[in-house]
Amino acid sequence: PSLPDLSVLPDLPAMHRFFAPLLLAACAHCAWADGLKDLENFMRNARSGQAEFTQTVTTPAKVDESPRTKQSSGSFAFQRPGRFSFVYRKPFAQTIVADGTTLWLYDADLNQVTQRAQEQALGATPAALLASAPDLAALRAEFTLENAPERDGLQWVLATPKAEGGTLKSVQVGFAQGQLAALEIADSFGQQSRIRFSGLQLNPSLPASTFRFTPPAGADVLRP
Repeated sequence: PSLPDLSVLPDLPAMHRFFAPLLLAACAHCAWADGLKDLENFMRNARSGQAEFTQTVTTPAKVDESPRTKQSSGSFAFQRPGRFSFVYRKPFAQTIVADGTTLWLYDADLNQVTQRAQEQALGATPAALLASAPDLAALRAEFTLENAPERDGLQWVLATPKAEGGTLKSVQVGFAQGQLAALEIADSFGQQSRIRFSGLQLNPSLPASTFRFTPPAGADVLRP
């Protein structure tokens, strides 16, 4: 929001002329200072959820090349704490499932499954923001959280991992009228991933099979 022109108030006492810009700046900040409150409410009230998503991943340009962009879409579900699934349908079938103990990644084209201990695989990741952490206090143990300016009609929270040396640089979480709407992820390689959610349903009754994965017969199972 634009600030009013204080020059049209020449008769304000000197004290008011000094503090007015500070107060107006504070009010401008209030216009986008609700992101953390939205995140807190989300962590407190959303024990489970499901939505459709679209994802755009942009890789930094190489010399004499334009940035490369990939788009995908699918469905997302979570049940806190520690269970979530991303089911990619387009352009390639891929499934990521966390069942509370194990993180599974299945590439249908390769018929290959990667199995990892969930606790080691997640840590300070975007998944922790949505599903792994039980509450805001647990998030603050992994991330530095702060409000970010409003843009695209959304309230944003910037989350920066406290642990050094990881590939995750930052995550921004966007809320529309208090509802989860977007994630924007930046990694240390300069790659940007933007996820937009639609049709979000909070606290639905999700079957246990949503977060259960069994490797298909004949699939190669990797345990790095």
